[in-house]
Amino acid sequence: MHTDLTLALIIGSVRAERFAPVVAGWARERIEAHGGFDLDVIDLADLSIPASLDGSGDTELLRRRVGAADAFVVVTPEYNHGYPGYLKTAIDSVLAEWEAKPVGFVSYGGLAGGCRSVQQLRTVFAELQVVTLREQIVFAGVWDRFDEDGRLVDPERHEGAAKSMLDQLVWWGRALRTARQEKPAA
Repeated sequence: MHTDLTLALIIGSVRAERFAPVVAGWARERIEAHGGFDLDVIDLADLSIPASLDGSGDTELLRRRVGAADAFVVVTPEYNHGYPGYLKTAIDSVLAEWEAKPVGFVSYGGLAGGCRSVQQLRTVFAELQVVTLREQIVFAGVWDRFDEDGRLVDPERHEGAAKSMLDQLVWWGRALRTARQEKPAA
């Protein structure tokens, strides 16, 4: 599938002992295998976004990268029944650049697999006029889902969900980009 869409893969955990690189690595492989996107991997652990939201640090860099993207995949853990605070700071530091673009989610964690963090992120993104996709990828009991080499142990269930989500991102990415070109979001 060929498109000229830019997809930003946002890695939402910044903890030192995070599992995010394993899950994000799997997501990146699915995105690259799917095709249809120029990929920009935004690892929040590599950025300095101040909680003061004063525009310092890497805030402008993040703003430009989010602004250049047509669609997003957010990889998020679930920490204490929610998503990471640093991810919230990063989202809040951008604002208008999110508008009228689609986002899909890859979540991971314990029994709930990050579903509670995604539920909360959906309300945040709704306020920013971002279209959240119904299809999402959930890794419950994530530590048992990947082997020591970072490969998914039972890939069939997640492969189908990834393809469906990425197909939806292509459709929504094209549709919303056309709409933004005709008239910016109100």
